[in-house]
Amino acid sequence: MAGGSGTRLWPLSRAGYPKQFLILSGNTSLFQQAADRLATLGAEDIAVSAPLVVGNEEHRFMVLDQLREQHMSPSAVLQGGTDPVLVVAPADQTVTQADAFTTAVQTAIRQAQDGAIVILGITPDRPETGYGYIRGQADGNGLRVEAFVEKPDADTAQRYLDEGSYFWNSGMFVLRASTWIKALQRFRPDIEAATRASFDGRSADGAFVRPAKDAFAQVPSESIDYAVMEHCPGSEFPLRMVPLDAGWNDLGAWEAVWQVAPKDDDGNASRGDAIIADSRNTLVHATSRLVSAVGLDNIVVVETPDAVLVADRSKSQDVKKIVNSLTASQRGEHNLHRKVHRPWGWYDSIDMGERFQVKRIMVKPGASLSLQMHHHRAEHWIVVSGTAEVVNGDKTILLTENQSTYIPLGQVHRLSNPGKVPLEIIEVQSGSYLGEDDIVRYQDTYGRN
Repeated sequence: MAGGSGTRLWPLSRAGYPKQFLILSGNTSLFQQAADRLATLGAEDIAVSAPLVVGNEEHRFMVLDQLREQHMSPSAVLQGGTDPVLVVAPADQTVTQADAFTTAVQTAIRQAQDGAIVILGITPDRPETGYGYIRGQADGNGLRVEAFVEKPDADTAQRYLDEGSYFWNSGMFVLRASTWIKALQRFRPDIEAATRASFDGRSADGAFVRPAKDAFAQVPSESIDYAVMEHCPGSEFPLRMVPLDAGWNDLGAWEAVWQVAPKDDDGNASRGDAIIADSRNTLVHATSRLVSAVGLDNIVVVETPDAVLVADRSKSQDVKKIVNSLTASQRGEHNLHRKVHRPWGWYDSIDMGERFQVKRIMVKPGASLSLQMHHHRAEHWIVVSGTAEVVNGDKTILLTENQSTYIPLGQVHRLSNPGKVPLEIIEVQSGSYLGEDDIVRYQDTYGRN
């Protein structure tokens, strides 16, 4: 499941580039780590298929690119009469003990093969108030789920930890596809019917399957826990739990990022070009420049090229209030970074002023932008590296390093990379209006006409 927006990790996570695609620990993104973990679940009695990724349409090319980096391909829609066991896992979690994770999930798979719905319950190591809890009861076959519990206050969380029968809800479920459909039909037939109608009206585009948009909008927006899982105890659907003690964290806020990060003797954690002095239990995350901190205690500092966050670590869950404020004031910082990823590559708006804007553009090998035209701006392109194929009106030319061309206002044009290495150019826009919506697409490889 890779569709979240990760607002509590702003400004690093944006709606257009959410946290599951970011590298927050290790050398790969959270999404790539999740895909790698699931790929290791095979055993003599367990065959693992390609991952089936559910995500936001505007992130679909990020999903494809990041899977390709891991030498993976996504699965198509499950159909054709098969009834596989599904391991449903969020794409924004970390696990530090891979072997323990594999063992626990394999146990859950074997239980689910017999028709049970199985939840991975995290063995708590502190009185956490930011997670929902599950109460488990031992029986002859392991643990059965007795109840789901809302996020507790500090005293209640301590009691849960002391009692030992409460586990954090990981959001990971293991069950047969047929069991899931029957449970939906039993407890929320409205969700099942709306989802089925949306799927029946689907369209396919290469590796992507799009549910029917209008029908999908009618699917009630409700969590799995509320809609189905909380109704299972005592019903015809056995709900079981497998404890998971594998260094799990859902990285739901900057406090969680600090928890899993390597720290110095004073509890400080940093990433990027950061210098910390005379500070304790502080996180500094720098992405584009030197960030220095002196005399801080339990503070989070996150720097990006267009925004900086400074917050008390204990208030890091409230970063979403900043995002809500940005959204209400219609500021773009809630949605996109200065560097914007596109199916063909990316662009970085490195400077702008009245009637001009300068962008650094990278086009992937073999990729091309749409055949397009602008009403209000002209463009100058200078090749920095690689080879550019340029459609400029009725002419097609090749440009190499240090060569340039001019696209007049109103001219139909296209930029492509015919080479084997990334193409980088500097684009200088000039005109009366420079917004991204001043674009008329005539042809587009990515379905954006």
